[in-house]
Amino acid sequence: LPVPPLQTDPVRLTQLYEQARWDLLLEETDCTEEEMMVFAALQYHINKLSQSGEVGEPAGTDLGLDDLDAALNNLEVKLEGSAPTDVLVSRGSGQGLGSGSSAGTGPPSDSSPPQDSLTTIPELKDNLRIFRPRKLTLKGYRQHWVVFKETTLSYYKSQDEAPGDPIQQLNLKGCEVVPDVNVSGQKFCIKLLVPSPEGMSEIYLRCQDEQQYARWMAGCRLASKGRTMADSSYAGEVQAILAFLSLQRTGGGGSGTQPQGPDASTEGLNPYGLVAPRFQRKFKAKQLTPRILEAHQNVAQLSLTEAQLRFIQAWQSLPDFGISYFTVRVGPLLTLSPLRVRFKGSRKDEILGIANNRLIRIDLAVGDVVKTWRFSNMRQWNVNWDIRQVAIEFDEHINVAFSCVSASCRIVHEYIGGYIFLSTRERARGEELDEDLFLQLTGGHEAF
Repeated sequence: LPVPPLQTDPVRLTQLYEQARWDLLLEETDCTEEEMMVFAALQYHINKLSQSGEVGEPAGTDLGLDDLDAALNNLEVKLEGSAPTDVLVSRGSGQGLGSGSSAGTGPPSDSSPPQDSLTTIPELKDNLRIFRPRKLTLKGYRQHWVVFKETTLSYYKSQDEAPGDPIQQLNLKGCEVVPDVNVSGQKFCIKLLVPSPEGMSEIYLRCQDEQQYARWMAGCRLASKGRTMADSSYAGEVQAILAFLSLQRTGGGGSGTQPQGPDASTEGLNPYGLVAPRFQRKFKAKQLTPRILEAHQNVAQLSLTEAQLRFIQAWQSLPDFGISYFTVRVGPLLTLSPLRVRFKGSRKDEILGIANNRLIRIDLAVGDVVKTWRFSNMRQWNVNWDIRQVAIEFDEHINVAFSCVSASCRIVHEYIGGYIFLSTRERARGEELDEDLFLQLTGGHEAF
């Protein structure tokens, strides 16, 4: 049966809200201090409305919230999918991994089918301040003329030099896009981790204001998925970013004075029950209360349904949203051809992050992203149940193999297979669920 719209399904809406709330309170997903104050204010507002029984007007009357609902309806379907006929199926035995292994092949490309809605691809051109962290250097941000077209970002010393060769040109497809924002401090930065032969190349873009930041951040996020700014979702992405920034905007400039007015009552406000433990340790209750009330001024007019939708959307926009982390031990692979990648050194523990569209290799010692592999570039994955090792083959003959330390390799296998399955489902919510395909992608040889 088709899934009803989220604003008309209060049970599903409440379940998602509670999942998001506890995910933040238990620090499963990280957020900044400003973002935590916004989440706390939304929780306080939702609690007040729930206790008073004030539901307000249905959120469906707001066209802007239709976009929120569309995003939330696809909460489990974050990969860009194609028809189920294009999917791989797991095989009964893996190749080159010994007996008793299971395998699957990769999903369709992120950029297929194309969803560009314009005949000409728009581009961004503006002056941005750029910083490239390097060892043994103290150089800061420098202003450059930056051109962003399709999925490529190029920057020049000045606008006059733009017709010539750029200082550097970066293809953002498959990169990591991380916001670095402080609204009260007027800091609007975009951190890009771009795949390179040496690992991940790091670059920072600093924007002048919220409008410029929203346009460039939305473009970078789409480019990381292999899409351009002609995609129909670009305008909605820009508006979502601006909406989230507006929630963090404070009228008092961070002065810490308690707001006055009918909404300034502290009745029923327990600040320690609204923020994550690390903020409880950092601030006293009397410091948190005025900041939460100040942030509450931006959401005080929302209905219960609208507030829950805004909370979930803001949660989904966090950089760490939807990423599950596992401790793995990366073992060296045999080099079968000069193009194959081999992890050298001893079998040391590292962190593997599994998102809905990529795998992330993270240095356990410092927490830096070492490498990112997108599911769209995956050709197949195999699990050797005898030695409990997962082996993945990507395009360009890149092989990755690891054993799981913090969980069973079956859990990692099910995560990968589950996300591949979700990527094959059409956006229309009325199609029949292919249970056999799901079992093939997430099950092992023991299930057959």
